[in-house]
Amino acid sequence: MAIELSFSKQSRIIKTDDFSSVFNFRKRITGKFLVIHYAYNQLNLTRLGLVVAKKTTRLSVNRNYMKRVLRELFRSRENDLLSVDLVVRPQKTFTPVNYLEIKKEFAELLVNLRQKLK
Repeated sequence: MAIELSFSKQSRIIKTDDFSSVFNFRKRITGKFLVIHYAYNQLNLTRLGLVVAKKTTRLSVNRNYMKRVLRELFRSRENDLLSVDLVVRPQKTFTPVNYLEIKKEFAELLVNLRQKLK
């Protein structure tokens, strides 16, 4: 059986109430570029929400690039965590030049999160 490698609708946090519940849980992990807010959910899957503010970068092209990169990094590691909602919020603008650094930081933050969840 082939493994599904798409970013499915069930893996997304879309509703305002879901974002609010993650932020109200007040648990987060911080890195140089990223902040990951997290909360447990009753579902049997990990969901991702993205918040890229205009304050971070004014151009929508850059904000959309950041969202694409974060979605791809999440999609590749989606099966590492179960039953948790993640809201990823970039603190600083990153560009294709920083891709490897972002990839490394995201992986480290997920490892830290996995340790906290145990």
